[in-house]
Amino acid sequence: MLIQVGELAKRAGITVRTLHHYEQTGLLLPSARSAAGYRLYNLADVQRLHMIQALAKAGLELAEIRDFLEKDSLSLSELLEAQIRLLDKQVRSITTLRDRLVDLRTGLDTHEDLDLESWLQTLELMNMYDRWFSKEELQQLPFAQHKEALADIWAALVQEAKSLLENDVAVTDPRARDLATRWMARLEKDTAGKPEFLTRLNEMHSVEPQMREQTGITAEMMDYITRAFAESKLSIWQNYLTPEEMAFTRAHYFDRMMEWPPLVAKLHQAQTEDLDPASDAAQQLAENWLALFQSYAGTSPVTQQKFRQAMQQEPHLMKGTWMTPAVLEWLQQAIGIMMQRRMSQIR
Repeated sequence: MLIQVGELAKRAGITVRTLHHYEQTGLLLPSARSAAGYRLYNLADVQRLHMIQALAKAGLELAEIRDFLEKDSLSLSELLEAQIRLLDKQVRSITTLRDRLVDLRTGLDTHEDLDLESWLQTLELMNMYDRWFSKEELQQLPFAQHKEALADIWAALVQEAKSLLENDVAVTDPRARDLATRWMARLEKDTAGKPEFLTRLNEMHSVEPQMREQTGITAEMMDYITRAFAESKLSIWQNYLTPEEMAFTRAHYFDRMMEWPPLVAKLHQAQTEDLDPASDAAQQLAENWLALFQSYAGTSPVTQQKFRQAMQQEPHLMKGTWMTPAVLEWLQQAIGIMMQRRMSQIR
């Protein structure tokens, strides 16, 4: 039995663009094509996609997932067992909340006096954020601290995105780019500028149906916002690049876009922990960053310098990157050391 790309994307809860990206990077290749040219996937392909999605939700970057799968270091059975353990934890949490709600309902039906603590404990269990963030992290996370105040702001953004989608407004349209910019700026602020919070919120949105129901944010909407925000940056870069350079960037900018958030989170952690920029771990992060940068900027030093110049002169290009001056300074040190070592090897 074979399944077409659109149906697989729909059943897996991802976009067709994501499956195309997996194919371009060699992570997941379709087994065949229909007479009309549609990509077709078999059982083994679907099983591999299952592993890819599970590993991605565990926080691995696509390059790491590819290496992981190529080494066959985890069987499908072992992966399923790990997922089962995670779901068991979630089921226990949901069951605990259900039992608590039943107790409250019984108490109300029997006119039992329910004390303040009983209601407070139920409120705690009802909070999805408690299942994904520690108490210390929740104190830093505006999403959790100011849910009611932020709910109206996000409802307006979601409604605006829904309207643009329903009216088939292109991602290149100024209205879409403006919304995407406001969306990403708001998201960066509401995650306290911490990319690890963003990664976990994305996972939370993927796993928790209640979260998706509350926000109204669909996979299609997120893809639309992501591409519109990218277009806002591409429109700036075209003022610095030649037509040939711009064509390369536009053709490859989306290829590895989803690898940026987890990498930036690792950069934040390295800077926070004061990791030596010359250490092997730091140098690996610098290598990963350079590989992602070159995936859309190319390998020409002249072209790369144009991107750096644009980043220095265009504040908009730093929006939605979750990069702070401190993290950027640490990264520049690590890259500087990496380039010095490369030059010494050439000599």
